[in-house]
Amino acid sequence: MNYAFIIDNRKCIGCHACTVACKAEHNTPIGVNRTWVKYIEKGQFPNTRRHFSVMRCNHCDDAPCVEICPVTALFRRKDGIVDFDKQRCIGCKACTQACPYDALYLDPETHTAAKCNYCAHRIELALEPACVNVCPEHAIVSGDIDDPDSEISQLLAREQVTTRKPEKGTKPKVFYIEADQASIQPALTEQSSDYMWSSQAFGVGHYARYAEKRSRQADGSQMLVQLTSHPLTGEPGHDVLVPKGGDEKKTLEKARDVLRENIRRVYDAPAKGVMWGWEVSAYLWTKSIAAGAFIVPFSISKLMGLQVSDLTEWMAIGLALIFLVLTGALLIKDLDRPDRFLYVLFRPQWKSWLVRGAYFMTAFGTVLALCIAAKLLGFSRGDSLLVGLGIITGLLTAVYTAFLFAQARGRDFWQSPLLSFHFLIHSIMAGAALLVLLAPMAHPGSQALEALRWILFAAILFHLLSLVVEFGTPHSTDDSRTTSKMILRGRFKVWFWLGVVVVGNLLPLGLLLPDGGLFLSVAGGLTLVGIYVVEYIWVRAPQLIPLS
Repeated sequence: MNYAFIIDNRKCIGCHACTVACKAEHNTPIGVNRTWVKYIEKGQFPNTRRHFSVMRCNHCDDAPCVEICPVTALFRRKDGIVDFDKQRCIGCKACTQACPYDALYLDPETHTAAKCNYCAHRIELALEPACVNVCPEHAIVSGDIDDPDSEISQLLAREQVTTRKPEKGTKPKVFYIEADQASIQPALTEQSSDYMWSSQAFGVGHYARYAEKRSRQADGSQMLVQLTSHPLTGEPGHDVLVPKGGDEKKTLEKARDVLRENIRRVYDAPAKGVMWGWEVSAYLWTKSIAAGAFIVPFSISKLMGLQVSDLTEWMAIGLALIFLVLTGALLIKDLDRPDRFLYVLFRPQWKSWLVRGAYFMTAFGTVLALCIAAKLLGFSRGDSLLVGLGIITGLLTAVYTAFLFAQARGRDFWQSPLLSFHFLIHSIMAGAALLVLLAPMAHPGSQALEALRWILFAAILFHLLSLVVEFGTPHSTDDSRTTSKMILRGRFKVWFWLGVVVVGNLLPLGLLLPDGGLFLSVAGGLTLVGIYVVEYIWVRAPQLIPLS
């Protein structure tokens, strides 16, 4: 048994009956939707045509939301339905990043993930989903695609169908008959916040913080322009959201270009915006510092054979532990259900890299605590073993997030093979930068300080090289190319070129060339600032790409 949907676009009239029925059946709060209808218009007035597309969970055979969920709150049933258990969900929002179809949302009342579950409670009573029952044109067909006698199987056998984003390899099971590509490929149309009949532009609950229109206006990258008359219809007082910059004449020309587009969205669900906010960027930053603060000095001491002062070792262990605790606190703060954070450790789903990372961090914290205990009690026999375990668990803590982001298959930019190298370099940079910054207090020793200086210098060079490779080689998908352009030439260009390249890399390189003194401390501080800006951009930019 394998349940699926067919959306017959030859019949759909865009009446929203399915949306209303779904909301009524599941008591879905205002501002979020399990099922919604997207409108696309093509052509130029008066020769235009409107296309409707029903959007929802695709109940994938290879569901990335199930794989990334750390507590089995999302699961695939034997009948092929991807269902969820709100009693287990911790509100980590990883599933919203993993889903390529933007099908999941955070319920503003329960603060847990939810989505279309194929009306599983009705299926168990041999009833059809509510949306199928209510559709006046029978444009939504449900059933078992493994049953050759079912209506859905017969339709699949004789009609040409398409799916959304088959290149993702998720094996989606919402099939469309005669779907226009502009309606099922989000990259072909811009996502806005204002649609006809829509009073939900700012979202509700969790989404009120990250509404797309609000974020666009807040960062100053776009502005509302009121045209005295519509350039196509002549209707007065038409407002258009356009990129900000240049003189007034050019701005108006950009506004008219927007209105002349032949393909446009005219109705859609409210944008979810940024789900992983500053807490995730900050946790990546503190995690890099925690791992690097231990790895760098003890690698110098044990692997390079250089003498490091006892005070430096104490500071390295202490700072690593402090920043690791901060990392855990930020992770808990980012949860919409922080009261359930222990579910990650006690109800783990082992395929999720969020679970594996939590255990890596726990192991690293345990080794740090044992190192402190050994130093206090004067035990030196197991010193090398503890240091070796600390370096291994520190490395795992540093790079596991790359694999977690790789599980977020909805975000193409995070699928970069360089991501693990980025996080490793960030940890080495952060550890060396922190110790260089605190050198006047730590007194690491002349040889150790010189080694730290050259380690930081080399790490920055490798970091710059990785950025050249990341942005200099072609990206394989439209979403990753768009994200790259957004970073290099779009809304993040000042953050990237000034904050990352100049402040975080080039200035520290220049300051590291003089031998010692205040220059080293300033270089360390600037490097730490640059690492945070990188994490901020890498987390936020891909989330601004619409997935539906």
